[in-house]
Amino acid sequence: MSDALNGLVDLLGLEMLEENLFRGRSQDLGLPQLFGGQVLGQALSAATQTVPEQRQVHSLHGYFLRPGDASMPVVYQVDRVRDGGSFTTRRITAIQKGRPIFFCSASFHGQEDGFAHQAQMPELEMPEALDDESLIRRFAGHPIEFLHLEDSAEPGQPARKRLWFRLNGELPDHPALHRYLLAYSSDFNLLTTSLVPHGIRFGDPQLQIASLDHSLWFHHDVTVNDWLLYDMDSPWAGGARGLARGSIYNRQGQLVASSAQEGLTRLRNRPAAD
Repeated sequence: MSDALNGLVDLLGLEMLEENLFRGRSQDLGLPQLFGGQVLGQALSAATQTVPEQRQVHSLHGYFLRPGDASMPVVYQVDRVRDGGSFTTRRITAIQKGRPIFFCSASFHGQEDGFAHQAQMPELEMPEALDDESLIRRFAGHPIEFLHLEDSAEPGQPARKRLWFRLNGELPDHPALHRYLLAYSSDFNLLTTSLVPHGIRFGDPQLQIASLDHSLWFHHDVTVNDWLLYDMDSPWAGGARGLARGSIYNRQGQLVASSAQEGLTRLRNRPAAD
């Protein structure tokens, strides 16, 4: 395992302080606040450690309440809401400076047969056709890699993004770990899809952007250190908020997860032109 990927796995591992109480260190990605994917992944890690191994998370729904501080650890309190015959439910609260910065509910389910169908993966270029060092985008010292298939931010463009992503390096065959890492990764690029038709890019000094909520549904086991296609669209924006949805496919075309997120997308007043 690479040092960068090993560090991310350690980040999501958490320290158990007491029954139902965990602490995770924080990661500074150079953003104005703590990266939302960190608390998503760590909250799921905390919840999973209180659930029997034969049950896997199938849905997670959370709200971001306050900006997190990347210089401080985060404490996670898990409420064992229900242990049913088929489903297990947990509520997780992330705390910094004595106040909740995020809370979510997660539901777990064992393997069970039933009806099955899925939306088909779009017919797009496979990552091997794009796997050129000049096209791969990375954060310095971070294991995540992106191959963008569509990267326009011109006014009037469809509100859509499509990209391949992976966590580069070797990982153990541990389904729960791959789900933590998928939760972490699902926060990248999603909300900014709502900016595409307005010609605004993330990092614009006039833009104030922050996640308000995040939902994730896990449909199958996933391997996050192989390329996954993230197909995202934004059906609506208004009132200084944007809504985005995502479908995540593996290279075999299997829909492994679905996501949705609403966030603040406030454009501060631009100075008048001379």
